[in-house]
Amino acid sequence: MKSAHEIYEEAAKLWNPDRVKTIHELGGELVIGERSGSYFKDLSGHRFINMHSNGGVFNLGHRNPEVRAALQHGADLVDAGNHYFPSEYKNTLNEKLLAVSPESMRYVFTLNGGGEAIDAAIKFARFATKKRRIISLDIAFHGSTGLAMAAGNPTIANFFNMPPDPELNTHIPYNDLNALEIALQGNDVAAVLIETLPATAGFPMPIDGYHQAVEYLAHKYGALYIADEVQTGMQRSGSMWACEHFGATPDMIVCGKGLSGGYYPMSAVIMNERAAAWMQQDGFAYTSSFNGTELGCIVAAKVLDILARKTTLDNRDMLTDVFASGLRRLQARHADFLVEIRQCGVIMGLKTAHPLGGQALMQAMLHHGVWCMMADFDQSVLQFKPNLLMTKACAEDVLKRLDAALTEAASLVKTVAAVH
Repeated sequence: MKSAHEIYEEAAKLWNPDRVKTIHELGGELVIGERSGSYFKDLSGHRFINMHSNGGVFNLGHRNPEVRAALQHGADLVDAGNHYFPSEYKNTLNEKLLAVSPESMRYVFTLNGGGEAIDAAIKFARFATKKRRIISLDIAFHGSTGLAMAAGNPTIANFFNMPPDPELNTHIPYNDLNALEIALQGNDVAAVLIETLPATAGFPMPIDGYHQAVEYLAHKYGALYIADEVQTGMQRSGSMWACEHFGATPDMIVCGKGLSGGYYPMSAVIMNERAAAWMQQDGFAYTSSFNGTELGCIVAAKVLDILARKTTLDNRDMLTDVFASGLRRLQARHADFLVEIRQCGVIMGLKTAHPLGGQALMQAMLHHGVWCMMADFDQSVLQFKPNLLMTKACAEDVLKRLDAALTEAASLVKTVAAVH
């Protein structure tokens, strides 16, 4: 087996040279080897706790045995199937998704990734409303496909020389309902697209009534409300969908990441009758070879079965409480550095007092055997994302390591700043 250094040397030539360079600057050559549940090992056998969960992909942990068994059994029965035809596996998944979604939802359209699903939702909204403008947050990330990238923070689209068209995209500040209503007053808006808790900005919390007001204002001006739940859905907020946790009912819910069970790429647009208007006119208008693959539907259906269990929900609530109380204690001990705790269920952002404190804390946590990720759009914040099935003992271990890492990160910020 090749060493981590050899893999990184090859990756610099064959894969992504700047990403390799950046990881080197952060002080590591981590290659994931064995993995299970909340843990993975590097190629040298060092064990790490995963508090990144790949944005929620590993919402049920690494290599969940039930999901793996569903994948293996499904592969004995089916393959991708054919996107032209219905099947019992597609129907089963769609029924399960609708059963855990608002009563107004009527249809499900499954795809492969979150960005692709956001693209689809935007197209569906433009068809339904016969309007084109999309309003979204200036701190959001919705994926790297074309329409999704244009809807997100413009920095990435500008990097690829495809700046958002001001005739089609309006970016507004988070928690600014006045800016939202002003943007809607032209009556040319197809959809208001909101990442329920903006992940790449470090999960800032909404003001009271924010999402309910978004729903009201969108409908007041004839627009649809799309909730991007790719990172925040699948029981992570304390509810199946974070928008419901905040009392709002969108016209479309977009999910992904965790729907895969960490094994088979799956995403979905869950929509009400109005949003699905295109399906009544030309059901072949939007299609792709791997949308609604039968094998993927079998995997995702098993994921939903696990998410529905009382034991899963009880464990989520236990983790919410353990981290809430533990983080309060740590904030009291490290008040000069850890200045804000943002938490909604097991969705957490740890804001530091330094502009690069999230990066420094990420490095310190890695040194203490925990993998987590800074928020790219606000590097003062560390994203903190356990899987739903993490044990209490593991969560308490994370908090113990975080205590040590906070002390280390407070001094490490000077080194991080020097690199930049």
